[in-house]
Amino acid sequence: MIQTTELVATGITKAFPGVRALDAVDVSFKAGEVTALMGENGAGKSTLLKILNGDYIADAGTITLGGRRAAFSSPSDARRAGLRVIAQEPEVAPYVTVAENMYLGRYPSHLGFVSQKEMKRDAAKDLERLGFAELLDPAAIGVTLSPAQRQLLEIVRALIDDPQVICFDEPTSSLSDHEIDVLFGCIGRLRDQGRAIAYVSHRLREVFQIADSVTVLRDGKLVGNRRVEGLSEEDIIQMMVGRDLSNMHQRTPHEPGPVRLRLINVTTDDVRDISLEVRAREIVALAGLVGAGRTELALAIAGDRPIRSGTLEVDGQVLKSKTPEQAIERGVGLAPEERKAMALVMIRTVKDNIVLAMLKRISRLGFVSDAKEKVLAAEQIERLNIRTPTMRQRVENLSGGNQQKVVLGRWLASNSRVLVLDEPTRGVDVGAKAEIYRIIDQLAASGVAVLVISSELPEVLGLADRIVVMENGRTTGELSRAEATEEKVLALAMAGQLQTTARRSRETR
Repeated sequence: MIQTTELVATGITKAFPGVRALDAVDVSFKAGEVTALMGENGAGKSTLLKILNGDYIADAGTITLGGRRAAFSSPSDARRAGLRVIAQEPEVAPYVTVAENMYLGRYPSHLGFVSQKEMKRDAAKDLERLGFAELLDPAAIGVTLSPAQRQLLEIVRALIDDPQVICFDEPTSSLSDHEIDVLFGCIGRLRDQGRAIAYVSHRLREVFQIADSVTVLRDGKLVGNRRVEGLSEEDIIQMMVGRDLSNMHQRTPHEPGPVRLRLINVTTDDVRDISLEVRAREIVALAGLVGAGRTELALAIAGDRPIRSGTLEVDGQVLKSKTPEQAIERGVGLAPEERKAMALVMIRTVKDNIVLAMLKRISRLGFVSDAKEKVLAAEQIERLNIRTPTMRQRVENLSGGNQQKVVLGRWLASNSRVLVLDEPTRGVDVGAKAEIYRIIDQLAASGVAVLVISSELPEVLGLADRIVVMENGRTTGELSRAEATEEKVLALAMAGQLQTTARRSRETR
């Protein structure tokens, strides 16, 4: 029988130069319950998890685990005590198998040798036990895994130790609905076994689906702890941001201008015969399930994936070589889904990241003008309200919402006429989402053609003037803002599956 353990943190305080990240915070994660830990980016959630995990040492406060005082100076200490924090950004060894990643550094060896056969057999058993057997192949190589599979592997790697306290940090940000259902089934079983679970998410629907209570932080302080039963989304938002966000999706109608982006029968290795248009002062959303081909299409538009056939036009002119450099020169900007891996240089400054796409324009004789860099960066920091103590702050130290603003600022500084935004609010809190929605609306009003990819249907319905739906690499339909509903979008996103189900039903009659 599994021993149940409760974690209690009292008076946790942590300060960094220029900021007090946590100020005498009291939290508890009870055995047999899921506690949602919520707050805007920068509220202190990540700092708290890093203290619990032994990455940081608190300036003040105490932690007890199972009634005993605990002090972790490293993640290894926390792991030995039965606590695991599952990070939002998975770390997967690229050129070894899923099985090897699962047991990295801890699989028993015999005379210095590890049996690959035994390891894969044990991995299959653990995947089956945890409920992930259908989603991960023990023999698959790390580099071939999708973002969702990498996230699932990170979760599995933590759970095979049977920890008593488990902290999930945005675990579903890259998962499909089916994968989320599998994960929630696993979390439900862990709760029934008496584990204490902390669950960090910006998706309010998930909180109501999985959590028993909600603990909210704001500006490094505890706002309160409430039972989920009887709460509304508006109640939680009010606790998180302290202001009304009821009109966060409000769109200002704009008269569409000339076509800025046109795709005619575009085919790549991943999508087929895609035709669509995005006009100036218009926001078009690409909707669809995970694997529909939306991200692959975005990368092709940005010149990062080869177009095998078809035509891509910007402002009526055909892009012939279709390289990222040419796309940028013609005014196309991409904010990719994985901003940390694909858009930002995390160890460089806010200033460096903002001017990255226009170094040629502000250089003379091979030397970049520092004065021009500062002017451009300052303009975007003020325009987008990027919260940073200085433009020389490393971008890795910013919250997710402010990192996304830096990416947007890069393309605004470059005067991009077409912006492709792939999951622009992924991992971003509800307050920052409202700010990003406002920025997108202002971009459209200024004449930019915006193509948004989002897996959140309320976001799609709230932002878009038109919605183009994809499934299995093809477009399945288009809806205007007036006629679009969640049900209609989902029906188009699953059109092929529904037809297959209907055909099979007829065949079995």
